[in-house]
Amino acid sequence: MRWNRRESRCLGYTAWGCIDLVSASTGEMSRRYSFIYVDRNDHGHGTLKRSKKKSSDWYKTVIATNGEDLSNE
Repeated sequence: MRWNRRESRCLGYTAWGCIDLVSASTGEMSRRYSFIYVDRNDHGHGTLKRSKKKSSDWYKTVIATNGEDLSNE
């Protein structure tokens, strides 16, 4: 299935969270849905250092272009 801009109407996009979060249901850190990586594993070990993911630059572009540029470049 391909997405077709002419046949689709996207009214908005909501990010799950900007920073890696512990899953409320499972307590896991292994599933990450954010723009900022947090160095921590499912067992609570790590430095907690934060770093930008590639998706943060993508989201910045989407915002700056008001959704006109959705490319992953």
